[in-house]
Amino acid sequence: MVLEHAIRDPSLAPEGRKKLEWAWARMPVLKRLREKFLEKRPLSGKKVGVCLHLEAKTALLAITLQELGAEVSITSSNPLTTQDDVAAALAERVSHVYSWYNETLEEYEMNVLRVAENRPDLIVDDGGDLGVLLHKRGWAENVLGGTEETTTGVLRYKAMESDGVLKFPVIAVNNAKSKRIFDNKYGSGQSVVDGIMRTTNMLIAGKYAVVVGYGWVGRGIASRLKGLGAKVIVCEVDPFSALEAHLDGFEVMRMEDAASIGDLFVTATGNIKPITVEHFYRMKDGAILANAGHFDVEVDVKGLKSIAKEKRSVRKNIDEYILPDGRRLYLLAEGRLVNIAAGDGHPIEIMDLSFATQLLSIIYLLENCEKMENKVYEVPQEIDREVVLQKLESENIRIDVLTEEQKAYLRQWSI
Repeated sequence: MVLEHAIRDPSLAPEGRKKLEWAWARMPVLKRLREKFLEKRPLSGKKVGVCLHLEAKTALLAITLQELGAEVSITSSNPLTTQDDVAAALAERVSHVYSWYNETLEEYEMNVLRVAENRPDLIVDDGGDLGVLLHKRGWAENVLGGTEETTTGVLRYKAMESDGVLKFPVIAVNNAKSKRIFDNKYGSGQSVVDGIMRTTNMLIAGKYAVVVGYGWVGRGIASRLKGLGAKVIVCEVDPFSALEAHLDGFEVMRMEDAASIGDLFVTATGNIKPITVEHFYRMKDGAILANAGHFDVEVDVKGLKSIAKEKRSVRKNIDEYILPDGRRLYLLAEGRLVNIAAGDGHPIEIMDLSFATQLLSIIYLLENCEKMENKVYEVPQEIDREVVLQKLESENIRIDVLTEEQKAYLRQWSI
């Protein structure tokens, strides 16, 4: 039997509706695409499984998918990122909602399983958990295709492709030019710093902030912290990114050297344990640890627990770990995504672009899956371009267009 909904409290829906209304007024691109496809309802008769951070912007994507004909099943991609009032409001608008705030790991896995058990034709994934589960259960064969929102998830799907086990095509929405620039850089930059500031209520200016990883997300975080007056240090393993950080004006050093300097540490690598026990032993009293990567594996939380003589919650989303010598380290949001576990996630206008890309990619998969191989694809350029042009148009921004003479000039080799 397919369960209709599993949420914390349906009576919270009125507050959730207000959040949806606020967000929808600031998502012109998704709104335009909804109007474009509403009459044809291209997703009619299809089941779409969604595993994304369940807050207002995500809810509006799910509602749009449902309004375009899909039967939507949705859960959160993180145990701490569901907003219960939004989940309640969403349950009024889509077929299946399975999610609540502060799930145990077992509850989280159960809710992802519930989405998978609905046997979706298409999936919208964030971190790869839904797609991986479908494969493990032997239910991936009939999936027409999926989209992936994160660097972490794209890496997982590429690993599946490399191992020859991927059973359906995946569009790496994370790799869209528009998403890398606007979502990863500007969205993460603002929302991660916002999550840290609203959680700690501390001044950023004057502090040494260590940003671990200088990809698109790390660039955005470092830039915002610098703008707030922090003295930013970057740690990197990639020489090109390290040089870029240096030329951008940041001090670059190894983590073992930065550990004793930093007041605030933010991880953004997508990899396991860039901050480990050896670094905890070097950190100053009062150092703050935050993670901006998808999974809670970047700060070695298990290692921190193993060396601490005491742990206590000192403020919402702040755990204090007291080391044997009395030094105190503060972990934000249990080492999970600080921008969404301890905040509202990316700005609405940013997710408008990302979710517009998701919607167009899902429709593209449905229309083209029969001629696509079981591998990870980049977002088609026409989709990437359409999303940005729609955004510019919604802002009443006009840009120049190449003349035929200019196009011809760019094609020639003999000048």
